Amino acid sequence: MSLEILSNPVVIWFLIGLFFLLLELAVPGLIVVFFGVGAWVTALITAIFDPGINMQIILFVVVSVILLLLLRKYVKRTFFGKSESVQDELADEFIGKTATAESDMSAGSEGKVTFNGTLWKAIAETDIKTGDKVKIVSMDNITLKVKSNN
Repeated sequence: MSLEILSNPVVIWFLIGLFFLLLELAVPGLIVVFFGVGAWVTALITAIFDPGINMQIILFVVVSVILLLLLRKYVKRTFFGKSESVQDELADEFIGKTATAESDMSAGSEGKVTFNGTLWKAIAETDIKTGDKVKIVSMDNITLKVKSNN
C-alpha cells in the first residue's frame, strides 16, 4: 500500500469509520457505531462530490448525530430486546415455585426455606411451620417472600 492512497480523503474516512466500528466492540453502548457509519457516509459523499475538508467534517458530525438520535433506540430494541435487569430475570425463575420451610415463621417474620437444594433467607406473608410447602411470591435480592401453599 503506497502512501499516496493513505492521503486520499475517501480512504481516510473509510478507515476512521472502520476504527469506530471496531471501537464499538471494546466500548459497548451502541453509540460509537453511529460515528463509524457517519464516517462511511462521509467517505461515500466525498467519493461522489469531492467537498472540501470543512464540509466533510460538518457532514460527518451532522450525519453521525442524526443517526445516533434517530436510530439508537430502534437498533438497541431490535438487536438487544427489552432490557431486563438480572434481578428480574432471576425472579422469574423463583416466583410461583414451591419451596420447603426450614423454620417456623409467623407473618412478617424471617426464616429459612429450601429451594432447589439451596437454603434461602425468607420473609413469611402467612404463618408457616417447619416442613410446610410454601409458594414463592416475590424476591428481593437474596431474600424470598413466601406464603403458605394451602
